[in-house]
Amino acid sequence: MKIASVETFVVGVPPPHFGGRYWIFLKLVTDGGVVGYGEVYSVPFHPHVVAKMIEDVCQRHVIGADPFQIERLWRIIYSSGYTQRPDTSILGILSGIEMACWDIIGKEVNKPAYALLGGQVHEKLRAYTYIYPQPEDKTDVYRDAELAAKRALEYVAMGFTAVKFDPVSYYSAFDPRQLSLEALDHAENFVKTLREAVGSRADLLFGTHGQMTPSAAIRLAKRLEKYDPLWLEEPTPPDNPIEMAEVARATSIPIATGERLATKYEFAQLLHHRSAAIWQMALGRVGGLLEGKKIASMAEAHYIQIAPHLYCGPIAAAADIQLSTCTPNFLIQESILTWGDFHAKVLKSPLQWQDGYIIPPTAPGLGVELDEAVVKNYPYEGDKLHLEMVEKPVF
Repeated sequence: MKIASVETFVVGVPPPHFGGRYWIFLKLVTDGGVVGYGEVYSVPFHPHVVAKMIEDVCQRHVIGADPFQIERLWRIIYSSGYTQRPDTSILGILSGIEMACWDIIGKEVNKPAYALLGGQVHEKLRAYTYIYPQPEDKTDVYRDAELAAKRALEYVAMGFTAVKFDPVSYYSAFDPRQLSLEALDHAENFVKTLREAVGSRADLLFGTHGQMTPSAAIRLAKRLEKYDPLWLEEPTPPDNPIEMAEVARATSIPIATGERLATKYEFAQLLHHRSAAIWQMALGRVGGLLEGKKIASMAEAHYIQIAPHLYCGPIAAAADIQLSTCTPNFLIQESILTWGDFHAKVLKSPLQWQDGYIIPPTAPGLGVELDEAVVKNYPYEGDKLHLEMVEKPVF
């Protein structure tokens, strides 16, 4: 079996853009006609440039390769151009290619990917969602604690046992920063209001995005400890795990991080410095399913749990679900509400969510099929990137 062709899809996500402004999918087809889908997450170039990058990498290294030889192909692409380091651009592309290979392998042997990565451990996966704005909102759900609490109660009624939010405000290219007293007061009141609303029916996930210096994060954590959040996410930027470890040592709140990291090598630095108790690898960036499994195994040996990150499309979500299903130290899986709306529309059969849990698929490979007729009707025509930071300091 050889990979014979590659095709890319840059899909514009319609309003309200949950999961990002666009998704980048790729399709590999073997000489025997077996199709595998992958997804590339948040490479910092325009998505149509990224599509060309995917095609270039595939022409150089993937076309003609055996999809079963994932380790060999991974090392070749990882080392291409004399890089051989955790660069998020090549790793995002490699992640999508690797996912598609697992999709092909699973279809060829008629097994879901999790059956080939150790077998099923979890019959269902506990899920959480961000608190999302709705069209009828008159205020910002991340600034209005009462509205956020109302929305959280709606999610709990649906079955969710955890909700995430970021009331620290915008993330800036000039972060980290020391939080103002006003910002600290707002964040504390936000968590207090949600805890009073949901009680012990749901965990609260404080989802910061690297906005704070270590001292600011410690000041915030001391205010939040009495409300017992399940985690404080990425309190400091991802490029210095030593400083994040300072926060971890100073608070009883578990630190979660990893969505902006790539490969086992960067996660090994988290382990070395004891920077976080919960690892959030994004499979569309970290290096794919097998790399995610290796990272999860590193974590397992040190009683660290995984909570795979997901803010993109349903192919990366399907890969997350495969990894989570076969991982003993799985904690919780990020969901985008209940995988309805556009996430469901671009698939031939939607991801399964029931009463707060994701139900792992039994279909082979990644367990989902992209509806190409649909995605071709939603080309991305904007000029902004998937996520963008404020380009001025925030005070």
